[in-house]
Amino acid sequence: QVQLVESGGGLVQAGGSLRLSCAASGLTFRNYAMGWFRQAPGKEREFVAHITWGGGNTNYADSVKGRFTISRDNAKNTVYLQMNNLKFEDTAVYYCAASKIRAYIVRGTTEYDYWGQGTQVTVSS
Repeated sequence: QVQLVESGGGLVQAGGSLRLSCAASGLTFRNYAMGWFRQAPGKEREFVAHITWGGGNTNYADSVKGRFTISRDNAKNTVYLQMNNLKFEDTAVYYCAASKIRAYIVRGTTEYDYWGQGTQVTVSS
């Protein structure tokens, strides 16, 4: 049974930082690309960041580029999202997801096979 468990969310002031983690189990982690998505109330789930299976390539939504960094540790079956200079509009539930697609850019929600339950990030202005 595949499980993706996010942690690290919370309440932070604008300009602050948070580091999200997503621990994976039940799958061969190194064979999966990983992504982070977010969903704000009343909005659709949107792409945030993606990292290829080996960690050699990353890509980001324009709204977070330069502020967020995705990384992975295949020895720990964990993917991370370092979020710096947080803005009020970053407030959302953040989800990690795993994809078997071997491409340099994987942004669509339908391209991911497994999802975590989400962790809330709230940025106060």
